[in-house]
Amino acid sequence: MADGHPTSTTPPPPEPPISSHSPPPSTTTTIGEVIEQPESMNKELYEKMFCDGEKRLRFLRWRIQFLERSIRKLDFRSGGVSSIFQISDLKNSTGPAKRELRLATRKALQLLQDNYPEFVAKQVFISAPWWYLAFYTMISPFMTQRTKSKFVFASTARTPETLFKYVNPEHVPIQYGGLSVDYCDCNPEFTIDDPASVVTVKPTTKQTVEIIVNEFLVLIAGQMLNLLQKCLFVWEIRVVGWEVSYSTEYVPNNESHYTIIIQKARKMTQTDEPVISHSFKICELGKILLTIDNPTSKKKTLLYRFKVFPLSE
Repeated sequence: MADGHPTSTTPPPPEPPISSHSPPPSTTTTIGEVIEQPESMNKELYEKMFCDGEKRLRFLRWRIQFLERSIRKLDFRSGGVSSIFQISDLKNSTGPAKRELRLATRKALQLLQDNYPEFVAKQVFISAPWWYLAFYTMISPFMTQRTKSKFVFASTARTPETLFKYVNPEHVPIQYGGLSVDYCDCNPEFTIDDPASVVTVKPTTKQTVEIIVNEFLVLIAGQMLNLLQKCLFVWEIRVVGWEVSYSTEYVPNNESHYTIIIQKARKMTQTDEPVISHSFKICELGKILLTIDNPTSKKKTLLYRFKVFPLSE
């Protein structure tokens, strides 16, 4: 079997959901939904949704219907999914000066608190601007303590770190720091069903992840493969925000054989692809070393996952 482990070498009105997430890592009783703000709330759209009481009521009905659709997916049997984990992206939300939006938000909170108090396990607001926190402070006296305990706020910089506390990284959309992308020909090997590992790379340190091929067998898709047979190792890696150097090498167990440089040390910046993939044909026992050199004064979050495929002789 192959396994990997790290070793340290040096010291707003919502739009319809854009994707759904699996339960947080620590529970099997929650489903998720993501709500994203439109790119811009122009005057025409704002008036269409909030300018009078009738339109605000229509918006509230839509919001309740949206929640009801999620509730219909719940399963209250033992071990079933029995609560909702909700994420709201506030990146493009309008400012606090919009009176109509404030009225709609306050009414929505009241309806959800009075009628659906136990369905939402957590409500996470990401990319939260400073004014939203101030607005929340103003309306929080109207909430119960139980409702307030369900709210979590994260700035843009801390969005990935916050989401990974509740959602596995393979389920977090790529634009929020995770690995989830729509299945396409450009990424045929990995899906949201393939778990990823998370490693924290400390400031000004080098972190090495060893992906070790065990001595006798690799378990591949339910079949046992003799390691004397060739196989293809495929992996993908991401460091949120990059600004690190990345290199890869293969070290055979036989000390008389040479170490193979798969990827020379390469500086990765924020403008590079958020996720990169590699593959390597394994013909003998050994291990793949993924090395991340973090020269910055900030800790970095490393995500990686891998698969093994048999190759015909």
